[in-house]
Amino acid sequence: MHSSATFLIEFGAIILGLGLLGRLAGRFRFSPIPLYLLAGLAFGQGGLLPLGTSEEFVAIGAEIGVILLLLMLGLEYTASDLVSNLRTQYPAGLVDAALNALPGAAAALLLGWGPVAAVVLAGVTWISSSGVIAKVLGDLGRLGNRETPVILSILVLEDLSMAVYLPIITALLAGSGLAAGSVTLAIALGVAGLVLLLAVRFGRHISRFVSSDDPEKLLLVVLGLTLLVAGVAQQLQVSAAVGAFLVGIALSGEVAEGAHNLLAPLRDLFAAVFFVFFGLRTDPSSIPPVLLPALALAVVTALTKIATGYWAARRAGVSPKGRWRAGGTLVARGEFSIVIAGLAVTAGIEPSLGPLSTAYVLILVILGPLTARFTEPVALRLTARWGTSGRTAPQPQAKNAAVDQETVG
Repeated sequence: MHSSATFLIEFGAIILGLGLLGRLAGRFRFSPIPLYLLAGLAFGQGGLLPLGTSEEFVAIGAEIGVILLLLMLGLEYTASDLVSNLRTQYPAGLVDAALNALPGAAAALLLGWGPVAAVVLAGVTWISSSGVIAKVLGDLGRLGNRETPVILSILVLEDLSMAVYLPIITALLAGSGLAAGSVTLAIALGVAGLVLLLAVRFGRHISRFVSSDDPEKLLLVVLGLTLLVAGVAQQLQVSAAVGAFLVGIALSGEVAEGAHNLLAPLRDLFAAVFFVFFGLRTDPSSIPPVLLPALALAVVTALTKIATGYWAARRAGVSPKGRWRAGGTLVARGEFSIVIAGLAVTAGIEPSLGPLSTAYVLILVILGPLTARFTEPVALRLTARWGTSGRTAPQPQAKNAAVDQETVG
């Protein structure tokens, strides 16, 4: 009875604290993710007030949080959208991977962490935060801008790459050999391809089967199906997160919209628990030794993300202002970087990887909204001062005057 009461007190205090932190972040219009991570650091091992009985339940909630994050992401896109993005935007995806994954891999090797940690840290620095970026676009009123489809295409390609990347990471962290890892990857690609094929050809039938006019039944069916598929994927050593992502892709239309509305509060709750749990697993005293490498890596990969967005927007015919906005918006890292680092922390491959990833995400999740807002004016001021394109090529600028509008009309 006593431990039950202690659990309720601890877990209730966690949820209440997360709500207050979220409210504080909303008041200042920035992402609550850094506050959730800091809360986890405060109440984990080596923190101000370590938790006791509720940590195991928080761990389960964190796993559900990852599953719901990927499910909700899959609900945002249809299979046809994904296929279209793959066909038209894959060069931007390749540039994105090269510019942003290589610095992470190089940093891990320079720190002497080995090839497995290098592959993990490459993923941490590669993937932008879809959640933070979506919120920033809404807050800045840029959802209708001409560069926004370019930004979303890059995010979609990154999310799709998770279906290939996570099984590779899972096999490497498990210490599987080349043969076992190849089988795991083949299974993952086969399942992903099969789900995409079924979603394209039979998406309406799948959605009709899941559909229900009763919100309660719709919630139970979608949530139950997601957890079931995630569990089967985990059993096949693919990834529970990838399984959830594929379920989201398979649903479309009114079912996807209804499921999104019903699951959004659950996603927010368990995702917050996930970030807290990651902080709980990180000793605050382990962060100062890796703070300088994390800061250097954050600066380098912020610049490479800006270059990625600029190049992709230029390729799409967006004006110079829109190119800088696209680059600055892509800087934020968040949930997926922590998901990838969390897998490595659980496997115990490198003690410093978790603290460095935490510091890295904290820096860029705070810096990201600032670069989204200020990259364009700062870049234009600098280029004007250096006498670049504005003075040497006035005619193309005049031709692109209509493209320079803030929104597409």
